[in-house]
Amino acid sequence: MPTIKHEIHINAPIQTCFDLARNVDVHTETTADTKERAIGGVTTGLMEKGDTVTWEAVHFGIKQKLTAKIIEMNDPHSFTDVMVKGAFHSFIHIHEFVESGEGTIMKDTFSYKSPLGFLGIMADRLFLENYMTRFIANRANELKRIAESK
Repeated sequence: MPTIKHEIHINAPIQTCFDLARNVDVHTETTADTKERAIGGVTTGLMEKGDTVTWEAVHFGIKQKLTAKIIEMNDPHSFTDVMVKGAFHSFIHIHEFVESGEGTIMKDTFSYKSPLGFLGIMADRLFLENYMTRFIANRANELKRIAESK
């Protein structure tokens, strides 16, 4: 089960970073490269514990749907979402926020299991883990850009 860890310093208050990371509209903006959009569950605004959202996006040239649910929330320090339906066998994404001087350190820990057994493991090694690492880093950079412009 691959685990991707990413950390970024954002020159913005912890509450701003926390709220931007769980905002459906901001998520859509920060994932424009994959044409991600909310089509079910919470489709706009801030997500709370227990909320679900169904995303539609284009990955590897294929339109896909994925439903995630927020299972834990400790405002403004962390929230965790899990896949309840989608292309992965499973995933858990932990979002953490730590005050640091004048800003915030945002940490992502994304653990996933690919479908298709051995073929999924091979896909992880060949391209999927690198793709997901770039996806998470790009989204974090976009969140940083938005937070620091406020």
